[in-house]
Amino acid sequence: MIFDESFTLSNGITIPRLALGTWLIEDGIVSDAVQNAVKIGYRHIDTAQAYENERGVGEGIRKSGIPREQIFVTSKVAAELKSYEAAAASIDKSLMTSGLDYFDLMIIHCPQPWSEYHRADCPYRYPEENRQVWKALEEACQAGKIKAIGVSNFLECDIENILTDCKIKPMVNQILINITNTPAELISYCQKQNIITEAYSPIAHGAALNNPVLAAAAEAYGVSIPQLCIRYAWQLDLVVLPKTANPEHMKNNADLNFVISDSDMQILKNFDKISPGQIPAFSGN
Repeated sequence: MIFDESFTLSNGITIPRLALGTWLIEDGIVSDAVQNAVKIGYRHIDTAQAYENERGVGEGIRKSGIPREQIFVTSKVAAELKSYEAAAASIDKSLMTSGLDYFDLMIIHCPQPWSEYHRADCPYRYPEENRQVWKALEEACQAGKIKAIGVSNFLECDIENILTDCKIKPMVNQILINITNTPAELISYCQKQNIITEAYSPIAHGAALNNPVLAAAAEAYGVSIPQLCIRYAWQLDLVVLPKTANPEHMKNNADLNFVISDSDMQILKNFDKISPGQIPAFSGN
C-alpha cells in the first residue's frame, strides 16, 4: 500500500512518503479535508503558520478517530520570523492554536522573508538570523514539543550555514519540485547529507494540468496528469505533498500503482527543454 511507504529520518523517526498538503485550504474547511484524507489512508498532514489553518488541521486530526501518534503532522515557522525569540514564541503559539501536544516535524519555511524570496535585488539570505531560528527549533525539539526539525526552500549555501553551528542537523528540506522544476544538484546534495527531500507543489501549482506534453505522457500510462506528476516525484525518492480538499482527488493522487519507465523518466527530467510542439513518444511501461 502506498500509505505504508515511509522514510526514516536521521533521528530514527518514521515519516510517511505521501502527505496531504493544505496550502490555500481555508481554516474553516481544512478539518473536513484532514478527516477525509485520514479516512482514505493518509497519515501525513502538512500545514504552516503562514497557511493560517493550523487550528482546523488540529481539529481534523482530533476528529479523525485515529490515535494522534499514528498521524505525522508538519508545521513551519513563518518566513518573516528571523529571531530566536520570535521563532520560539511562534512554536508555542502553533501548538496552542492547533491544540496538539507536539508536532512531528517543524521546519523553517524559507531562508528569506517571502517579500525577498527569489528577488535578484535582495541577495541577503539571513545567515545569523536563520541560525537563531534553528536554535529555537533545536530547543523545542529537546523539550519534546517537536519530534524532528528541518528547513524549506533552502539552497545548499543556506543548509551549510546551519551546519556550521548546530547541535541537531536538518532532517528534511521541503522544496518546490515538479516535472517543470527538478533541482537535481540540490536533491543530490541533500541525499549526501542524509537530509530527506520533500516535494511540494508536485503538480506545478496546477500548471501541469493543461500541458500537452504531460497529457500525452499521462495518456500513454492510462493515468491522470496529477498521478503522473506525483509518481515522477515518487521515483526521485522524495516525500511528496500534493494539495487538495477534494476526496476524489485525494484518492486519485494516492493511486500510484504504475511505474514510469527509465527512458520516460529521462524525458520528463528534461521537460524544460521540450516545447509543446515537440511531444515525444512515451512508452507507457
